[in-house]
Amino acid sequence: MSKIDKAVGIFKEIFNYDEGIQIYSAPGRSEIGGNHTDHQNGCVLAAAINKEAIAVAAPKEKIVTVSSDGFDKISIDINSLDIRENEKGSTAALIRGVLSGIKARGYSLGGFDAYIRSEVLIGKGLSSSAAFETLIATIISGMYNDMRIPSIEVAQIGQYAENEYFGKPCGLMDQAACSLGGLVFIDFENKANPKTEKIEFDFEKAGYSIAITDTHASHADLTDDYAKVPYEMTAVANLLGKEKLRGITQSDLYNKAMDIRTTLGDRAFLRALHFVNENERAREEALALKNNDIIGFLKLVKESGDSSYKFLQNVYSPSSITEQNIAVGIGISESFLKDNGVVRVHGGGFAGTIQAFVKTGKAEEYKQLMDLIFGDGSCEILNIRNNGGTRIK
Repeated sequence: MSKIDKAVGIFKEIFNYDEGIQIYSAPGRSEIGGNHTDHQNGCVLAAAINKEAIAVAAPKEKIVTVSSDGFDKISIDINSLDIRENEKGSTAALIRGVLSGIKARGYSLGGFDAYIRSEVLIGKGLSSSAAFETLIATIISGMYNDMRIPSIEVAQIGQYAENEYFGKPCGLMDQAACSLGGLVFIDFENKANPKTEKIEFDFEKAGYSIAITDTHASHADLTDDYAKVPYEMTAVANLLGKEKLRGITQSDLYNKAMDIRTTLGDRAFLRALHFVNENERAREEALALKNNDIIGFLKLVKESGDSSYKFLQNVYSPSSITEQNIAVGIGISESFLKDNGVVRVHGGGFAGTIQAFVKTGKAEEYKQLMDLIFGDGSCEILNIRNNGGTRIK
């Protein structure tokens, strides 16, 4: 029995439907280039992956009810969509925020029952929240708007839900990658209308596999670490008379280095320096793939990982000297891979995952090593999925 057939069976047991059933899917994402650039209106290279969240759903009036494995049912009245402070940090907040965002943009809104089954597991660094937000918005797009909500608006709605309702100051990269699908270069200079470009590149054909390893570091009490990255970058931009770091050059930073370091501290200066270089690097990575230059691309990935480690400083929490799982993963990976690939911190950092581009002939051996270090099933070899949020049936 397929995973969809199983999900349909569970949906029928929970909600007692035989007709009107619809099926939707949204992928997880992998950040390929541009570490912590999106929230400063920068450039990123990201990919939807072949790990998905699927929803079996049926329309009903006024109430959205969602059931998923391991969680209690959540019901939201579509006529009660104000922000609730006591919901922040919860799945209910994400659902309410997505519904509110859709309504605010003038699209039709209605209720539904849904059972959601996800391969994009929480804490795996593949953006489970963005996949979930994309899935909820795609259900509304399919049921009540003939799938007319543009993919980039689905992404913006998801970001709105996460920023305003959930309370996490994330950028737009995760949601855009999940919603758009494929390998995509995104320029967020104009946040209201980001420029997107699909990149056609086959890593498998080039002889490399994408490996993501969950290092199983705890995400508890890391919200402040995550939040300080955009906060410090924005503070540097403000000191230089800008809203965000986009458009600020190395020369701008050097000319004001004394002021920045004295007023905001050295870490803020280094994080701004990371952004300026990483933003251009993401553009160069996209160009390398367009030119089928895998060696040039891998060199840039290595530079990105080094910059995140040294300047962005998001490989481990400064409050922890005993739990540095990502650093352990990077160190062991570099010792193993040598000329057979590159490794970098993946996503937000501090805890979570590392990403490696590994010569295909070494991929299984690398996976076994990572599973030995971090536990069976910690490392997965991923493929890029061409479709974003979509209606299957």
